Amino acid sequence: MYDTPYIPRTFPVSVKGVVILDDRVLLLRNERDEWELPGGKIEIGETPEECLAREIEEETGWPVQVAGILDSWIYHITQVDRHVFIVTYGCRVDSRAPVVVSSEHKEAGLFTEAEVPGLPMPQGYKRSIESWFTQQRAHT
Repeated sequence: MYDTPYIPRTFPVSVKGVVILDDRVLLLRNERDEWELPGGKIEIGETPEECLAREIEEETGWPVQVAGILDSWIYHITQVDRHVFIVTYGCRVDSRAPVVVSSEHKEAGLFTEAEVPGLPMPQGYKRSIESWFTQQRAHT
């Protein structure tokens, strides 16, 4: 028996979207100079899908339709020694408007599937991007 009571770990939850337009994935460069998927943290009273649609539009100006979950994992942000529970979704966009980068990011980029493996970004994002590209090819 242990004398110390069990205290469950808690992690912030971040929902992220893989948005593909014209065979290119939308990525945002963060303050750590890593590329990441658009998205953010869920607010009280919203579903993960509502959160993701809101966050992507806030961060890029693009309205999206959120499809299914692609992946989930716990990501350790080494620079700040923090763990975040990440859930990624595939998203569809019809907008042809240019991306408007919010103050949360340094820049936006649209990358081909072949360019993604060489980018500085978490492996989980790369897995999610590959999965959504694969699913999109299967439906065309």
